Amino acid sequence: MTPLPPVEPLDSWNRDLLANVRPPDWVNPEPAARYNLVVIGAGTAGLVTAAGAAGLGARVALVERHLMGGDCLNVGCVPSKAVIRSSRLMGELRRAGELGVRVGGAEVDFPAVMERMRRIRAGISPNDSANRFRDLGVDVYFGAARFTGPDTVEVSGSPSRTLRFRKVVIATGARAVDPPVAGFAEAGYLTNETVFNLTERPRRLAVIGGGPIGCELAQAFRRLGSEIVVIHSGSHLLHREDEDAADIVRKAFAAEGIRVVLGAKLSRVEGFADGKRLHWTSPAGEGEAVVDEILAGAGRAPNVEGLGLEGVGVSYDTRRGITVDDRLRTTNSRIFAAGDCCMERKFTHAADFAARIVIQNALFFGRAKLSALTIPWCTYTDPEIAGVGLSDRAARERGVAVDRFVKPLAEVDRAVTDGETDGFVKILVRKGTDRIVGATIVASHAGDMIGEITLAMTAGVGLGRIARVIHPYPTQAEAIRQIGDMYNRTRLTPFVRKLFHGWLSWTR
Repeated sequence: MTPLPPVEPLDSWNRDLLANVRPPDWVNPEPAARYNLVVIGAGTAGLVTAAGAAGLGARVALVERHLMGGDCLNVGCVPSKAVIRSSRLMGELRRAGELGVRVGGAEVDFPAVMERMRRIRAGISPNDSANRFRDLGVDVYFGAARFTGPDTVEVSGSPSRTLRFRKVVIATGARAVDPPVAGFAEAGYLTNETVFNLTERPRRLAVIGGGPIGCELAQAFRRLGSEIVVIHSGSHLLHREDEDAADIVRKAFAAEGIRVVLGAKLSRVEGFADGKRLHWTSPAGEGEAVVDEILAGAGRAPNVEGLGLEGVGVSYDTRRGITVDDRLRTTNSRIFAAGDCCMERKFTHAADFAARIVIQNALFFGRAKLSALTIPWCTYTDPEIAGVGLSDRAARERGVAVDRFVKPLAEVDRAVTDGETDGFVKILVRKGTDRIVGATIVASHAGDMIGEITLAMTAGVGLGRIARVIHPYPTQAEAIRQIGDMYNRTRLTPFVRKLFHGWLSWTR
């Protein structure tokens, strides 16, 4: 398994972080005779599982080989959104003239941006700390876990510990994929696991991959002053999103001076004293770029190696992860899995709710299903793209007949006054009904808006009833209510209109 990167720089904030998520003086406890549940991995899925099970009275052991909090706290959601917030402010300042505000002399202090990120991360870290989980009644072990028998897990260390279990939950997460390109490793590169260690801004940065991680960080570093080239193998950015949504982000990138190369295949990378040269082929021909740093953001691989899964009959694939059924059981009925190591949707909130399913099914013979969850998502570019349920493309691919209703933000008063008209709200309903099957929102704060539609889908509230939900005026979320009005107007067929007209004529 790939060696784990260090946390750098070792300033006061990172020392505070490590004191919480990997205390240097931590001593692994003496194991209980048997645990109701052993949880391997202390990212979101593992922490929620361990805390929930312990709160119900189960005897729980939690094993983590690196840092508690996993990707989300240490190298994912928390640090990235802190950096994105600073970069979004710079984006607002640069367009302040459009709003009649003259701003001069604004500069990015990159070391200060990154120090703020480390301070915020350290401040949040007590929530995921070893001491907190010990106080919740969880036995916390640091070390690599490996199955050594049908009911035993060994934790490396000096001395090693053997944990006996009734049930196990594997929540080992995922890691950045190493691009198989000649010269890539030799030239050196960053991933989401190391980019937040930077203290100096790279003047020129190549981002490999135009998915959510690549797009979010490409735009953030551009706004913080780096020259950016995004090299993406797909035909459009954010290839899992509908092209009309992704195209708005592409246009925003172009306006901000981000170079995007689509349909590209990296052929080789050369490292030299003053930088790195990337070579690629694309539909436009051969191309190259010289940069100071490379950020690899072209996918993630599940952490499944080194666990001894073969010895306990757990099926897995090194690309797709651990094989689970809809109740998150592996091919060994005593072993469950949750989070990025087994799920296609690698989101913190998805791991959180998957863990709740695991608690029910592992401890109480429950029958909760992953497929029953309505899981939204958001890519935190500017504008953001948020979605839930089926997209237009997914509906076509699955042969689901839908009616679609779209409200451009250019027709929403608050978006006009905000100067944020590049976007839309799109809601899909099953054809001939008002049952919502999916939605896509492209807006400055789309992630905050998608929750209303997610609630409607979860509660079985149709689009027609949403028209009756009063929204404060003016807000961008009012677009959702306006789409409800659009749907209701389609119910006024010519026959209904004729009846209504006759009734009005009779009552005059």
